[in-house]
Amino acid sequence: MLSGRVIVVEGRSDKQRIQKVLAEPIEIICTNGTVSASRLEELLFPYEHDEMYIFVDADSSGEKLRALIKREFPEALHLYTDVTYREVATTPLKVIASILLGANIEVKSQFIV
Repeated sequence: MLSGRVIVVEGRSDKQRIQKVLAEPIEIICTNGTVSASRLEELLFPYEHDEMYIFVDADSSGEKLRALIKREFPEALHLYTDVTYREVATTPLKVIASILLGANIEVKSQFIV
């Protein structure tokens, strides 16, 4: 049974990276890059009553997607990786764990600093 929370990421490698750290069952949705407003709504509509977390890359395509999501789903909570790492997929696991912990998402104990 899932937790009533969902994390939205850009790609499969982002999803896999986050899954390594999670200690609770949270659905992770991939947008597969930049999408239109209608496609985004179609993709995320089933989760509109869930707590929605947006965790996208710190680059121009990630920021465009983040802006679109802010317009379509203003209640979503945004998680940010440091621009040093640019991508969620290249962010160290301990840093991802720290970001998720900051959002009260359970992570595996070996990733807690």
